[in-house]
Amino acid sequence: MQPFGQKNEPISAIIGLGANLPSKVGAPRKTLCHALTLLESAEIEIKTVSHLYETPCFPAGAGPDYVNSVAILSTALSAADLLSRLHRVEVEMGRERVSRWGQRTLDIDLLAYGGAILPDSAGFQHWLDLSVEEQSKRAPEQLILPHPRIQDRAFVLVPLAEIAPDWQHPVLGRTAVQMRDDLDEAQTAQVKALERC
Repeated sequence: MQPFGQKNEPISAIIGLGANLPSKVGAPRKTLCHALTLLESAEIEIKTVSHLYETPCFPAGAGPDYVNSVAILSTALSAADLLSRLHRVEVEMGRERVSRWGQRTLDIDLLAYGGAILPDSAGFQHWLDLSVEEQSKRAPEQLILPHPRIQDRAFVLVPLAEIAPDWQHPVLGRTAVQMRDDLDEAQTAQVKALERC
């Protein structure tokens, strides 16, 4: 793999999208679909998009329920440049970074970038091992890939298992379906399919 920050040959990347507040284009469902059209460009091809899913707000009662989706992209952008593009789309849709894990008009997470483990195995492991409470208080100063909470989040794993059931976590070695099935059934049952974009 080329050094972080440099352009690569087209690579498969996975993103997660979520919103629970209206944006300038309307309700969260419209926001997610519009965000995907903003991302499609000469450098980013959207290959597959899951259904939209309604998921409970976390923590419970903290705001309206979320709409979530997962998409697979093909891109020649570096991981850093792709993340920057995702952030620009968030801002365009009115995202304000007020509190970690707070309500938002749009959140786009870079979940995986090929088989990249960033910044390195030890750095990834540090964030993987942090408690949920610690992660709610701290944000990493550098890009951590794959996203260190994929395996814990039904709102990621249910749509990911829909479109890429055999995708394998480059550190944990578990597929999307296996990680989804590792979760408590009550968690996955709360993630309810809606329409597609």
